[in-house]
Amino acid sequence: MSDRDQLVVVCVEDEPEMIDLIRLILSRKGYEIIGADGGKKGLKTIRNKKPDLVLLDLMMPDMDGWEVYQQMKADEETRDIPVIVVTAKAQSIDKVLGLHIAKVDDYISKPFSPQELLDSVEQVLSKKDQADSPKRS
Repeated sequence: MSDRDQLVVVCVEDEPEMIDLIRLILSRKGYEIIGADGGKKGLKTIRNKKPDLVLLDLMMPDMDGWEVYQQMKADEETRDIPVIVVTAKAQSIDKVLGLHIAKVDDYISKPFSPQELLDSVEQVLSKKDQADSPKRS
């Protein structure tokens, strides 16, 4: 885990209400939520903040989520940051593409329950912690 007290989550989303909802759900559990309005701003925020986790919407007007994801994975500084896609694209083909082709860490369809979001965030971050901690022999 990082040496910060709070885990930082960047929420890349073009709807301010959704950022507020996610902030409300996750800040109660002690996460620091940084909202980024749209893909271009999101990518810049991710590069500046190096968050513990990114919540990424797919459908945004300026730069779609897949483009943000590809640029993150192409950058050595940001490629290891886990990404949870949070999107209204709820078709099963979209989910398969996300989880199995693009290899995002999780895929949540809107609308989601607060518990669904929390479970996903905690599961993905615990996997990251296990990967980050040195193996003991």
